[in-house]
Amino acid sequence: MTNCSLDVVDNLMRYLELAIYLPIFLIGLILNVAALLVFCFFLRKWTESTIYMTSLALMDLLLLFPLPFKMHASYHSWPANLQPLCSVLESLYFVGIYGSIYTIMCIAVDRWVAICHPFKAKQLRSPKAALGTCTGVWVLVLAAIFPTIYRFREAGQGDFRCFHQFSEKGWSPPVIICLQVFGFLAPALVVVYCSVQTIWVLQQSGQHSPQSRACVKIIYSSLSAFLLPFTPSHLGILLQFLVHQGMIQDCGNKTRISLFIQIAMCLSNITCCLDALCYYFIAREVRSTKHTFRISMISQRRATFSTSEHKDNTR
Repeated sequence: MTNCSLDVVDNLMRYLELAIYLPIFLIGLILNVAALLVFCFFLRKWTESTIYMTSLALMDLLLLFPLPFKMHASYHSWPANLQPLCSVLESLYFVGIYGSIYTIMCIAVDRWVAICHPFKAKQLRSPKAALGTCTGVWVLVLAAIFPTIYRFREAGQGDFRCFHQFSEKGWSPPVIICLQVFGFLAPALVVVYCSVQTIWVLQQSGQHSPQSRACVKIIYSSLSAFLLPFTPSHLGILLQFLVHQGMIQDCGNKTRISLFIQIAMCLSNITCCLDALCYYFIAREVRSTKHTFRISMISQRRATFSTSEHKDNTR
């Protein structure tokens, strides 16, 4: 059917978007700013984990920044002269999403190398390497998104809704295939593989130390922060792509898919809050590592003192 109105879905989403975005924006802003303060001023120890998490918090803040404009665009049309601003906001939003995806992937790989390949980790892992990797992720995502996103709107159109109504160029097969494969499927396979392998090695080692349990919690929280928000949204993108390609023509299915993708895209922003689980466990791990280090140093000093005292007594 060519004459299929989606006004009912659009009217419903105006209220749902506000109900979903407002708490995500407030909670995500508080948690990510607090995480940056903790990592930069309280822990004061730049390990590989804290560097990755600082980059992830910055990505989340980049994703949160356009949300007020997105909420405004749900209720108001923007004049044509605001198209450049809209393109910048949309670019920042997608940089935040796919930057988060690739940063979580890097965290999973870093954990996999550290635990499954401890000898290679001495050469491969370092704070400098982590900083270089995070910088590479930022450059890659910015270079991939900023040159392309402004092309996805028709030139010369009148009033429009930002974050909505992309042109057919935005739904072309090359764009969607690259988005699905390189934006989600490939990172998802890497994250799942590294996470499963790391958990298996930890369980096979028989270690049940606090550090080992904390690492398992970090892995599960990273998996949750990746799969729960991004799987439904990319499934919705795939279904909407089939609609644009004319493979799905039934009006009822089009309506359901339109509602599904809009709700899934809204809920994908919850990754900003789920990442806080990773921050919490990372902070605990760093603090426990400090505590363990101090105890070991005290024990070494006591052992040294006892040995020297014993030598003095035997003279």
